[in-house]
Amino acid sequence: MNLYPLVRPLLFTLDAETAHAITLKLLNATYISSLSKLLYPSISDKPVNIMGLDFKNPVGLAAGLDKNGDYIDALAALGFGFIEIGTVTPRPQPGNPKPRLFRLPEHQAIINRMGFNNLGIDHLFAQVKQSRYKGILGINIGKNFDTPIEHAADDYLIGLRKAYAAASYITINISSPNTQNLRQLQQGDESRKLIAALKEEQLKLQQEHGKYVPLALKIAPDLSSEDISRIAKLLLEFEVDGVIATNTTIARDMIANHPLAHETGGLSGSPVKDKSTAVVKGLSAELQGKIPVIAVGGILSADDAQEKFAAGASLVQIYSGLIYQGPELIREINEGQRHKAKG
Repeated sequence: MNLYPLVRPLLFTLDAETAHAITLKLLNATYISSLSKLLYPSISDKPVNIMGLDFKNPVGLAAGLDKNGDYIDALAALGFGFIEIGTVTPRPQPGNPKPRLFRLPEHQAIINRMGFNNLGIDHLFAQVKQSRYKGILGINIGKNFDTPIEHAADDYLIGLRKAYAAASYITINISSPNTQNLRQLQQGDESRKLIAALKEEQLKLQQEHGKYVPLALKIAPDLSSEDISRIAKLLLEFEVDGVIATNTTIARDMIANHPLAHETGGLSGSPVKDKSTAVVKGLSAELQGKIPVIAVGGILSADDAQEKFAAGASLVQIYSGLIYQGPELIREINEGQRHKAKG
């Protein structure tokens, strides 16, 4: 029963961030009242094994929708093959001033400059422990806005240590455009130092916890082919377990004539599709199946997802597509899935 086309026009009359909060509360209410089973019938299993993990289907929720892990069970009831929560920082922070979230329906796009607003990793950890969800859970970690970039690794190490016990995999977010200088961590020596420190700590935590939790690096779509090649070589050198391509874009040429094009922040949805696919294709060519690629960016249909699989992705994640198309998109992608897992 797909009620979302009826509900969406009402939600779109509200401020985007208000609508986001209300939608999550409504979703949680349907889960608590057991209406989820009626509204969202179960989705067929189409298992994918990558990073040593068994995903029940290849369609995941991208980070950013449930930053604090407050709605894990309700979101899982929609039929996702995996859930990624965060981005979470060591300390709570309010994020950037409002308004900071904008819809561009004509382009099936969203601009956000949220700025890692979250309640801190201790809150998120507590929420995960209370959750009943037994599927694959990714935890996306970042740095606090006031941590100097030269000390960014300290924040990521705190996040890694605190998330390790609760996560199926951990995503290192160095590609958000909404935290000053963060994308600098994708460059040269900065990325090498950070990845080296995190991989060293990962192996220590493996011994401490008696389990191996994979690390994935989330990168931007605004990278040159040289950047992609360099990052791929680093991933291979340090045996990073996965790569997520891509985050939002700072480019505006796709929406140049829109009245909101001047708003700063990351652009997601349909306009980022081709840029994201190009990065997936470039990474896949460099990595040659040795490290799996998880694709996110501009997936608003089963055909969009198939483009990502054809470009070399093993899994896909959605966020903006969920806002514009609703939960039925998960089923459509899963039923249209015609790929073999890479990596």
